[in-house]
Amino acid sequence: MTITAPDLSVFEERESNVRSYCRDWPAVFDRAQGSHLYDERGRPYLDFFAGAGALNYGHNNPVLKRALLDYLERDGITHGLDMASAAKRSFLEAFEHYALRPRDLSYTVMFPGPTGTNAVEAALKLARKVTGRETIVSFTNAFHGMSLGALAVTGNAFKRAGAGVPLVHGAPMPFDRYLDGQVPDFLWFERLLEDKGSGLNKPAAVIVETVQGEGGINVARAQWLRQLAALCKRHGMLLIIDDIQMGCGRTGAFFSFEEAGVVPDIVTLSKSISGYGLPMSLTLFKPELDMWEVGEHNGTFRGNNPAFVTATAALATYWKDDQTQKQTQAHAEQVERSLQTICAERADASYRGRGLAWGIEFTNPEQASAVCARAFEHGLLLETSGALSEVVKLLPPLSISSGELEEGLSILARVVAETR
Repeated sequence: MTITAPDLSVFEERESNVRSYCRDWPAVFDRAQGSHLYDERGRPYLDFFAGAGALNYGHNNPVLKRALLDYLERDGITHGLDMASAAKRSFLEAFEHYALRPRDLSYTVMFPGPTGTNAVEAALKLARKVTGRETIVSFTNAFHGMSLGALAVTGNAFKRAGAGVPLVHGAPMPFDRYLDGQVPDFLWFERLLEDKGSGLNKPAAVIVETVQGEGGINVARAQWLRQLAALCKRHGMLLIIDDIQMGCGRTGAFFSFEEAGVVPDIVTLSKSISGYGLPMSLTLFKPELDMWEVGEHNGTFRGNNPAFVTATAALATYWKDDQTQKQTQAHAEQVERSLQTICAERADASYRGRGLAWGIEFTNPEQASAVCARAFEHGLLLETSGALSEVVKLLPPLSISSGELEEGLSILARVVAETR
């Protein structure tokens, strides 16, 4: 059967060269439901991408959609800056009831703007304001956003180069196992902090992902995170956990740092916090750090009321008990068994991950891109990650069924075997 190529001319003629995902997935998508997208010809694609982690509960989740439609149909507030609204009140009450109180957390909630990089920028500004210091420590292969402050604590050389200006006031340190265990954890970091001749100004904060998604699914050990938290406390540095991609249940628990038993000073959330893919982000911080002056950090779209509505519905539906976490853990075991089998047949491949964030690393980066391209031909959406795009990244919706997960893993096994 001959498949006619989709008409992409208007995108190629009118859209900027900066577009990326559409180059890897040459289809015109028209609708989506659950774990699938459909192109305009009706062909289904199983989604192991989930909006880069923004769709933990799947596409057009019916519970969240119903809440959103009801709100819009009654002419609920859509745009509200930071004005008080019924939708915001419901979200704050739900967030406290389902996310904070069960974990004995008392964070102050800030709505910094609609995107993850907005949340990171607010976190960095607040850390500097509280401490009176400038330097922020980040880690190798980190990704924290595309605005200048967030880029300064991002590791990827290609993305950093796009800034066009020097990226300052950031200092990178080795992420967990970056040196393959040859050097004790934090030996270099602590030596720099203690040595008056090191050239490292005392940092305001340390920002870290518990699992580096864009960096290649690099998983920090719980022990390493606890040691980092203790190091920050000893030296008077704030600990910022970037939970933008790995929060909202991606690793199992609602917050990805729960397993390590640490309590960060500041937490950033975005992507799946709205539950429906609507723009929304939060910067959470301990109440004693709330040193903002009125209006000192603002933004026109920091009050996305439709996102408050779907976020509230997501919390009340998926975090009223531990069933979502248990299902994610079961799915994680299913994925790990499959990847173990796949990688056992490839000497050039290894796997790693946690919850429903997994990756297969190939020694030849071109293999990862080839696997993703071949998977698309078979109706499976996958992306690469890592500094050299050497990792095939699996990020399916948390709401995926075991059958759909098995279907996608079978396609993955097939295309890995075909791609050599």
